[in-house]
Amino acid sequence: MKLARVTRNRPPADPPAAGLLSPVPSADRFSFIDLLIEATSDLGTRPGRLLMTLAGTILGIGALVATLGFAQTTAGQLAKQFDAFAATQVIASPATAQNSDGNSVATASLPWDAVERMERLAGIEQAALITEVKLREGTVTAVPVNDPSAPLTSPPRVFAASPGLIDTLKGTVLHGRLFDAGHDQRHDRVAVLGNRLADRLGITRVDSQPSIFIDGLPYAVVGVFGDVQQRSELLESVVISTGAARSDFGLGAPGEVQARIVVGAGPQVADQAALSLSPDEPERIDVAAPQGRSQLAGNVQADVNLIFVVLSVVVLLAGGVGIANVTMLSVMERTGEIGLRRAIGATRRQIAAQFVAESVIIGLLGGILGAAAGVFTVIGISLSQQWTPVLNPLLACGGALLGALVGLVAGGFPARKATRIEPVVALRGA
Repeated sequence: MKLARVTRNRPPADPPAAGLLSPVPSADRFSFIDLLIEATSDLGTRPGRLLMTLAGTILGIGALVATLGFAQTTAGQLAKQFDAFAATQVIASPATAQNSDGNSVATASLPWDAVERMERLAGIEQAALITEVKLREGTVTAVPVNDPSAPLTSPPRVFAASPGLIDTLKGTVLHGRLFDAGHDQRHDRVAVLGNRLADRLGITRVDSQPSIFIDGLPYAVVGVFGDVQQRSELLESVVISTGAARSDFGLGAPGEVQARIVVGAGPQVADQAALSLSPDEPERIDVAAPQGRSQLAGNVQADVNLIFVVLSVVVLLAGGVGIANVTMLSVMERTGEIGLRRAIGATRRQIAAQFVAESVIIGLLGGILGAAAGVFTVIGISLSQQWTPVLNPLLACGGALLGALVGLVAGGFPARKATRIEPVVALRGA
């Protein structure tokens, strides 16, 4: 008998639950956008505290940008002041040697076109010839008649110069005018006087065409000059044209070349002037030139910059402490929130990133506003004082980034404090 095989009816298997066939994520993903949303969501809830925190950062960054800007502006003003008093005069003259009698004699002579040669050099703004004239009788008077009963006085010195000497020395014309190239080429007997000599001779105006007598030769006084600080002896001297000196007193060669140079061009001009005036024998020309820019100006600028930087760092530290205090207070007030976030799966790193990002945003916002305030302060005060504002554009950008860096550092300790909060303890105290 064949036994039939009995099979038990089994209920069909339940379909798999939804999601069992797909991988289960180990944790919820927390994107950078989520981080920014969480970091900025609490900023607007306490506007008063946010403004006070921003005020500290704005003051710190603004003070830093403003003080560094003022340091650069002040350095520019100091450079102008030092340049105004810097030596900018160069004198080239023939080298001298002692003869058998012990007297100094020139070993070479300057060419008559020395002015043109000097002005072709880079760094020279203007040049002029100047030579002391040796008079035969040695008399310079304001009257044609010699009074034997008058007390003896030392005659003033007489110099022959090319047109442009007073301008080269940055002198000023007090009365009348200076002789020009036409007077020089025509050998006109015209002269200009230093203001001290003019006062001594009683010449206070030149519109009446006064004259002086040099070795008995009449010279019309066409002008009176002053303020030649580089050659103060000219203030008590008579200056005539080189053409008249060659014609009346036998001037054989120029004595010196006086040149005005730009600040800092002294060493370069000293090397080139002798070669330009005497290409064959440059060693026979002596050139007296100032050194480069004074080290005193650079030292003063460095000291001013150091003082301003120290003050800025102190103020900036105060702003960083303010951010740290506010962030720490925020951690203490949001202990329950931190515990809840930890309980629903937020990691320590996410909690720390949230508070650090909040501090960085506050610092960046304060840095931007502070940098803008510092720039406008420097520009406003500079314009009111008629200064030239000097401010590196990178300084403003660096101020904003520095604010973010200060926020990053200031938020580090509060963020670490927040990560140590345990969920159970936080929820119990909430």
